[in-house]
Amino acid sequence: MLVVRAVAETSSAAPRVAVLGAGAWGTTLAMLLAGHEPVTLVAHSKDAAERINRERRNEKRLPGIELPEAVHVTADPGAIADADLVVVAVPSQHVRETMGRIGGHVASSADVLSVVKGLEPDTLLRMTEVIADAGRIAPTRLAALSGPNLAAEIAKGLPASAVVAAEDPALADRVVDRLSRREFRLYVNGDVLGVELCGALKNIIAVAAGAADGLGFGDNGKAGLMTRGLAEMTRLGIAAGANPLTFAGLAGIGDVIATCGSRLSRNHRLGEELARGRKWSEIEASLPGVAEGAYTVGAAIALARRHDVEMPIAQEVHNALFEGKSVQRCLIDLLARETKDELADFRQWAERLGVRTADPDLRASGSVTP
Repeated sequence: MLVVRAVAETSSAAPRVAVLGAGAWGTTLAMLLAGHEPVTLVAHSKDAAERINRERRNEKRLPGIELPEAVHVTADPGAIADADLVVVAVPSQHVRETMGRIGGHVASSADVLSVVKGLEPDTLLRMTEVIADAGRIAPTRLAALSGPNLAAEIAKGLPASAVVAAEDPALADRVVDRLSRREFRLYVNGDVLGVELCGALKNIIAVAAGAADGLGFGDNGKAGLMTRGLAEMTRLGIAAGANPLTFAGLAGIGDVIATCGSRLSRNHRLGEELARGRKWSEIEASLPGVAEGAYTVGAAIALARRHDVEMPIAQEVHNALFEGKSVQRCLIDLLARETKDELADFRQWAERLGVRTADPDLRASGSVTP
């Protein structure tokens, strides 16, 4: 079990960092931060805050993990007024309401870090965009963290890595300095768009991977599904203007591997339950937290249509969740699709950026020259 102790000199100081959202991930980040400084963790209700403070555990979201004394839990949004770092860790479907209610308490000089992975269904906005809009916070003050971060493992002190993306490099560096630990290694990236798209889209692929496991597709079939899922994530990212190399990093392939491969993933579990023939309406309430893929897939498909991009795996996940199509039929239809040039999307991206392709014979292999 991870034991996190507050630094003695800071134990009586007023918290300068606040975490909005007492789910598994928000609680875990509050624990990490509390190793160096006191933290305010803002729960959604007074009852939840009082229970966690009293028990010094968030048993519902992180069973068996004791909270350090440096974490103070409250439901009072005014408690964040003095924070110079505010971490937003609420489910994606609650970000707009939360920031509309709490945004006015965020200090005008505070850095704001989003660790939420999703897209807003109606607007198709990324989470930093929703935070900026609803909380009236300048985008230059916003950073996003993403990567292979299964909260239960990090809360136990197991090693993990993530990437922090921000328009302002100095902001990304400040977040890294504040949050990075030996067991939680952070990198920086200027591609906020790509990092956030990775975090949102990989959850959809994880639902498909869980369904494949549930149907006994085997490692080869699952590896193919994950790889082609990463390809359609990258395809949409390129069309939206993201750096395709971001999808080969921690926020992309790293998170795909973790979320598609681990039964700690709620999205993976959702896919497994769908493969057993259960409906989304039955599964939703039984999950130990939010399966963001279910709330993101509709927006992802709409965004793909906006950019004239094909996302067959996402479409079949939507069909299984909301159209009544059996998981078996969805996966069979994916396997029945016509073959295509694996690198076609990359060459289109290269040509759009003016990267000269090699001679026609080499084009077939995807070779390019600068």
